[in-house]
Amino acid sequence: MSAQPGPRTRLAGGLLLWYAVLGGALAWAIHLMLAWGIDELTCASGSDRIGAVPLRVVVALAVVLPALATVGALLAAALAWRRTAHTRPDGIAEGTLGRTRLLAALGLWANLLFLAIILLGGVALLVFPPCQR
Repeated sequence: MSAQPGPRTRLAGGLLLWYAVLGGALAWAIHLMLAWGIDELTCASGSDRIGAVPLRVVVALAVVLPALATVGALLAAALAWRRTAHTRPDGIAEGTLGRTRLLAALGLWANLLFLAIILLGGVALLVFPPCQR
């Protein structure tokens, strides 16, 4: 006999699963808006600094922070995949477990893709000189 999880536990697990599936996509969107937007707007103003901070440092942060969020989503997806691998807890319908496993697999592959996109986009932003005319 197993105890049913409480509503707070189910909510936390559901939010963690959604983060595992959509975290990389949201991090990529934030990276896209921040890294490229800051680069374009700063260069359009005729500067290569934002306040006292060089543009490359700000762009590097706009690459590293979303990449870390994507790695976190990837780890959450791997955890969900692993937890649904072999065991079937009592009281959980087969369809629910299958959907969770499918979403975890989707999260694994999507987050790997978004991590590659963020890192390669960051390489392009950091290799080429900022404000190239």
